[in-house]
Amino acid sequence: MERREFLVGTSAFLAAMALKNKAFAVDESYPIIDIHQHTDYMGRTNDQLVNHQLKMGVSKTILLPSGSPVNYGSTHYGYSNGLQAKATGNEVCYALAQKYPDRFLFGANEVPDVPNAANEIEKYLKLGACVIGESKFNLECDSPEMQRTYQIAQEYNVPILMHWQYNMYNRGFERFHKMLSKYHKVTFIGHSQTWWGNVDKNLTNQNILYPQGKVTDGGLTTKYLNDYHNIFADISAGSGLKFLLRDEDYAKGFLNRFQDKILFGSDCYDPDATGPTCHGSNLIAAIRRLAPSVDISRKILYGNASKLFKITV
Repeated sequence: MERREFLVGTSAFLAAMALKNKAFAVDESYPIIDIHQHTDYMGRTNDQLVNHQLKMGVSKTILLPSGSPVNYGSTHYGYSNGLQAKATGNEVCYALAQKYPDRFLFGANEVPDVPNAANEIEKYLKLGACVIGESKFNLECDSPEMQRTYQIAQEYNVPILMHWQYNMYNRGFERFHKMLSKYHKVTFIGHSQTWWGNVDKNLTNQNILYPQGKVTDGGLTTKYLNDYHNIFADISAGSGLKFLLRDEDYAKGFLNRFQDKILFGSDCYDPDATGPTCHGSNLIAAIRRLAPSVDISRKILYGNASKLFKITV
């Protein structure tokens, strides 16, 4: 599981990387947009979330809601409610964005196969939601229910952010090129373990969610980014951080090659943004350290999201 599995046995690793990146942790020369945060994430209060983002130096944050809590197969019969992270839904994200309009934007989400899914998503898109997601459900990526969500994204001209996790969420990653072609007007944003693991051509066992060692170029994720104009990468959470740090030489080239398609997100539930388990702070530091130039790090941390979501700071 994206959050729990990453933390088990990695505290020392993250502490070491935090020290390594410490000098790069704060830089106010340009703003930062965080495209991936959650309200009430693993019990963190919204006041803690506000302070967390401020301490990271984030200027604007997109809040990604969960869907309704339901006992459906698409939520593993309730196990995955709250995005499997106790995250709260549309109304909470909307309310926090209304309270702090200068700091937060909000997304729209719903379990795709509940009867009112389309109406619920459209309700918040009409209120100003800038993205659909986080789409994290136990459904085939080309199922009728998911395709209806893509159609809504197309109709409202908003991106959709998808959590790819083998045999768990958004099944059928190897078939997703068909959806990229069919819904070529929709901007898709890829995220999580299966997304980042499949940068590596040699990832043959999809059950390995956090592969280690040198990366061999040419994996399915890389092909999607190369071949399709409408797919972007959300470099957030433990999966994004581990990708950057497993093979830093490869990561530098990757950041250079896809500098116009990578978006920073934290997807971090750390309460104060100062500990070694704060994915967001460590990601910011790693991006600044590994990006081949300040211009590229600025694109990833600010410029690409500003352009895609039409955000000005």
